[in-house]
Amino acid sequence: ARIADALRIAGVEVWFDRSDLRGGVAWDAQIKKQIHNCALFLPVISTHTNARIEGYFRREWNLATRRILDRAQDADFLVPVVIDDTREADARVPEEFLSAQWTRLPGGETPPAFAQQLRELLDPDREAAPVVYPAATIEPSGRSPRSARPRGRPNLRRLVLAGIALLLTVGAGTFWYYQGRSKAPEAKPAATTVPANVAVAPNEKSIAVLPFADMSAEKNQEYMSDGIADELLNLLAQVPDLKVIARTSSFAFKGQNVEIAEIARKLNVAHVLEGSVRTSGDKLRITAQLVRTSDSTQLWSERYDRPMDDIFTVQDEIANAVVSELKSRLLNAPRQEKRREPRAYTLFLQGRAIADQYTAPALEVAISLYEQALDLDPNYAEAWDGLASIYANQALDGLRPRDEAFRLASEAAQKALALDPQSAQAHARVGWISIYYNRDLSAAARHLSHALALDSGNIEVFKMAIGLLRRIDRLDLAIQLAEYVVSHDPLNSDAHFELGRAHYFARHWNAAIAELRTALALSPSGLGGRAVLGEALVLQGNPRAALEEIRFETDDGWRLEVKALAHHALGESAASEAAWTELTQKYGHLFVTSIVEAAAFRGDTDRAFEWLDRAARMRDPALSQIPSSPLCENLHKDARWLPFLRRHGMAPEQLAAIKFDFKLPQ
Repeated sequence: ARIADALRIAGVEVWFDRSDLRGGVAWDAQIKKQIHNCALFLPVISTHTNARIEGYFRREWNLATRRILDRAQDADFLVPVVIDDTREADARVPEEFLSAQWTRLPGGETPPAFAQQLRELLDPDREAAPVVYPAATIEPSGRSPRSARPRGRPNLRRLVLAGIALLLTVGAGTFWYYQGRSKAPEAKPAATTVPANVAVAPNEKSIAVLPFADMSAEKNQEYMSDGIADELLNLLAQVPDLKVIARTSSFAFKGQNVEIAEIARKLNVAHVLEGSVRTSGDKLRITAQLVRTSDSTQLWSERYDRPMDDIFTVQDEIANAVVSELKSRLLNAPRQEKRREPRAYTLFLQGRAIADQYTAPALEVAISLYEQALDLDPNYAEAWDGLASIYANQALDGLRPRDEAFRLASEAAQKALALDPQSAQAHARVGWISIYYNRDLSAAARHLSHALALDSGNIEVFKMAIGLLRRIDRLDLAIQLAEYVVSHDPLNSDAHFELGRAHYFARHWNAAIAELRTALALSPSGLGGRAVLGEALVLQGNPRAALEEIRFETDDGWRLEVKALAHHALGESAASEAAWTELTQKYGHLFVTSIVEAAAFRGDTDRAFEWLDRAARMRDPALSQIPSSPLCENLHKDARWLPFLRRHGMAPEQLAAIKFDFKLPQ
């Protein structure tokens, strides 16, 4: 199920017996038909299939091998997948399986690279254009140090959707295995398929801005084409009553030959803006077209040839032309973009593109590029905000001393706000720092509510506001905002994660688990995502499933925390204590609040308060989530609890006094 879900999310058409066989269907004939027609066949191999001397799945395997007889010897068809440590030499499989390269996907965890491999098997002549960033190079590096950033935030959040049609049949051995276990308690819920979020008819006042194609001869201007599309998206997002799909979801189709109708189905939009960018020296050519998704009709197109220093005028022209062509009753036109020094703008786009790689070396290169932009234009508010974002992430990731990093982040954010007091992003950044470092939730509420009032279409601001609402116990509003974000950015794993976290703090375990599984299906390598899912499973009363999940958590600290929780819930005190001790010894400098939560859940209140005091002294960024944490309920009756909260401005009456007034756009 995990493999099937991950491939579907990557745009691969999958036929999987467990989900695609319907009641009343002649299942035997249907399976045979799919095996006969599919382009690739994935047999799932494991110790379970090895142990089965007989089984219908073996018939499926044999039917698949017969198709090889009619195929050219160099034609790919079999893609064996092993989901555990079963060795090829020991596997009870048809001999033909051994002639194909095996893929190991432990536990069914399916990285995007595997889906890309399948697409290449189908279309080997297709080449992906590499991204080249002039004036900046990054050496390959290992994984960054263990992160203390808010859980579940993936290192890279871009999802590529394949446009190649593929019918893929998974061996039914897994299906019959689950059917045979139907009377046993479910050890682990199946991975949740990403909801379609598609209405019967999309809102006519809706649009997705797709990434513009880089048409330069060297194919090295992707940062520019992405940046222009991104700026157009931001301009259109200012238009009242116009639903604009957020960047993560609209950019998910980057580099893929996806039909307009398919884009409309996935994003539920009535219009798409697409185009291309070509640069040559100081000359710039931008083409853009507005397409109606219901019938792929081109409503409007235009070509703009301009010098590079006229780029902002071109953006305004395109945005206004699109609004006019939509023929919607809008309250006002998009705001005019501030003109920037062209070289500074180019450096800013390069810095933003490289920062998205989210590795330690990439962040340092991005800092250098932002600083170069600011040398050319010291009043470039967006570049100051970019610096603030990087410094804050370095603080959370332990890549720079925390106090130093947050001081630099705060200075840069305040500089951005001073230069542009009407910048929603700058207000949101200052509010975010108030949450994670200053622990001034009242100031955070002022800045974030003002940011939403300035720009009710900025999805990133919504995400920051959701984090605040969880901390001040406004969970109903947090869930509403998170659902709004998901509806506007349905392919963004962070959006589903935020909705899952909101349900988690509201103690809605089933809803939380479903959304967290969706987030992980969109971004299987999302750092910390499995740990939060593990926590929810423990609190739901399913600690063994939690232990199974965290086998695939890449972060050692989060894995240890969930082990401490799950083993305690299972009554395995020694294993729980060992995990908690290892957690404190290895990560006591970064993972302080999670150490508190683990101690509290285990009923070790004295050590929980000891670490609470330490978290306050260290200004741990996650401390403000403690009052509403489901793991800390054992502390609520302790005489030390309320005095601690009051000392740090987090007592119930203090949180209730914080004003946050905002109504969702209609």
